[in-house]
Amino acid sequence: MKVLILLTLIGVLWLISSRRWRRGFLNPLAIVIIIYLGITSPLGVALATQGLTAPLPTDAGESVDSIVVLGRGDDFRNRRIEIAEHLWRDKRSSKIFASGMLDAEFIIEQLKKNGVAAPALSGERCSQSTEENALFTAAVLHPQNVQKILLITDPPHLLRSVLSFQASGFTVIPHASPLPPAWAPERRLSLLLREYAGLIQYAVTNRFRQRSTFELEHPPIDVTLKLKTWNCKL
Repeated sequence: MKVLILLTLIGVLWLISSRRWRRGFLNPLAIVIIIYLGITSPLGVALATQGLTAPLPTDAGESVDSIVVLGRGDDFRNRRIEIAEHLWRDKRSSKIFASGMLDAEFIIEQLKKNGVAAPALSGERCSQSTEENALFTAAVLHPQNVQKILLITDPPHLLRSVLSFQASGFTVIPHASPLPPAWAPERRLSLLLREYAGLIQYAVTNRFRQRSTFELEHPPIDVTLKLKTWNCKL
């Protein structure tokens, strides 16, 4: 509504202003606002989301060694818990692993309350980034001979997550957990832009490079120390 009022005001000013003022200020401002309306529209958000999800492989329904659920904050937890439980009950895997400092413990406890068998559940509560999600998960699950995983996170986050986990030696099947339906297009767009920026940052800093067998068998020292001293495993 505020943007429409602003466009109306620009229209009035355009009618009463000089040609020079229109060309130098009003026309560029109107173009910027129109572009903003386009990218924040449902169609604009859908196209931006498609750019992040189109390169991903599809989930064909095969069994995996473990279901991996990534934490992403309060708004995302409940839906991810539902999806993980559903996949487990469909016997896609006998294991569910939760990753994330602020979310893993809650996810595991809730899955237990929902009837998922305790021996099926494990996780780590030390990771604070997507890269650390992959590194800590690999440090815990690779010694258990877990190689193929179903990875649950939201659509904007999937591509960066899949590339990070592939770099850490996993065969990854992405499984999308929808964004909260109550989110406005502007909030969805903000998350999408952060993910595009995150992809660029990870690519530029070489975080998607495939780690060698030696690196996978010998996790980074900070990961190893945290696992031993910070009580990371759940």
